Amino acid sequence: MMMPTVPDNGANVGVGRRDAGPHVLEGETLLAQITIEQRIIIRVPMARPSGNGPGPNVRPDRQFRAPQPAIEWNEEKGPQCVGIRMVRAASVTTSRGVDLMLRDGTRLRAHLSRECRSADLWSGFYIQPNADGNLCADRDEVLARGGQSCEIERFRKLVPEKP
Repeated sequence: MMMPTVPDNGANVGVGRRDAGPHVLEGETLLAQITIEQRIIIRVPMARPSGNGPGPNVRPDRQFRAPQPAIEWNEEKGPQCVGIRMVRAASVTTSRGVDLMLRDGTRLRAHLSRECRSADLWSGFYIQPNADGNLCADRDEVLARGGQSCEIERFRKLVPEKP
């Protein structure tokens, strides 16, 4: 809190001094400063780790199908950024990455920084959006529910391996 200062000529005892307390004399101006911060964090739900089952929000009666063979994924060049609103779910499938399932059916693998273990993200993670609404490699990070932050080094597009 900022207090106004008045020259002390003896007549204004306590004015402008820190020991004056919260009392304000008549005609005196009291200055104060308030900082308001807003923080938005988006929780990303985890999908089944197998990579071949139904994604989140699939009706329960459709989840009990015969198991399909595991899909092998090849990595191709990926984008620098992806719109946060496009991310539907995630799955931990590698030791240093997280697979992101997008609304249009595309899969991206977010490769994380070396000091990060994707196992720390098993219980889910959060994304703190930037003003542009994108999640970008070499700029943004995912936040584990346990508090660890992991920088995204790059995105790779995942395509199913052809039989």
